[in-house]
Amino acid sequence: MAGVVVCHGSTVVRERLVVTSIGVPTLSPVRAAANVEELLAHARRNPPAIVLLDAHIPAPGANEAIRRLRAVAPSAAVVLLAASDDQVALDRALSLGARGFLAPDVGRPELSAVAAHVLASPTLPAPERQVNEVPHPSVPPLADLAPETVEAPAPLPSAPVVLTKREIEVLVGMSNGRSNAQIGQELFLSEDTVKTHARRLFRKLGASDRAQAVAIGLRGGLIR
Repeated sequence: MAGVVVCHGSTVVRERLVVTSIGVPTLSPVRAAANVEELLAHARRNPPAIVLLDAHIPAPGANEAIRRLRAVAPSAAVVLLAASDDQVALDRALSLGARGFLAPDVGRPELSAVAAHVLASPTLPAPERQVNEVPHPSVPPLADLAPETVEAPAPLPSAPVVLTKREIEVLVGMSNGRSNAQIGQELFLSEDTVKTHARRLFRKLGASDRAQAVAIGLRGGLIR
């Protein structure tokens, strides 16, 4: 598994993401794809560790891209590039095995944190779903199979998010790629207690998994 492939239909966005990714050591080498066929060609030659995929990539589209990618590079972690309010596209692709999402204008610190988390906690691809299957609104996206993601996240609140000191410490640990057990050792807490703090901060942030929680925390200035 090698580096990252940035797959986006916009030349401007794609080139900016390539420049941003080049500054992240864990994402080297960085390759670019303008469409799904170019992405799959890269994956066949040298399977990437991470794929940054445009949620609205032109036909055959992001869902089909994820299906085909799983056949070529099943261990590649897909992170969608989409606005946080694009729930339809996100839910459908997350249900097919994408690990989370980032805004197309993601900065280097946020991208570094998400990459560290994804690479530190690989998961198996999610089960295949039918094309016409719509995820039930009460079921959280299958972006991460960690125990703390079993509760459906609350929508992003309009008021500023306030995390407790412990919740911030747990979020910082996640941003550094620590497991729940490692965070517990550093904070002198049991793993179950760390999971409880994680569930609470996920709900407060409206996050469905660790990568999204870290991204929201960085974007909101809760962690650096």
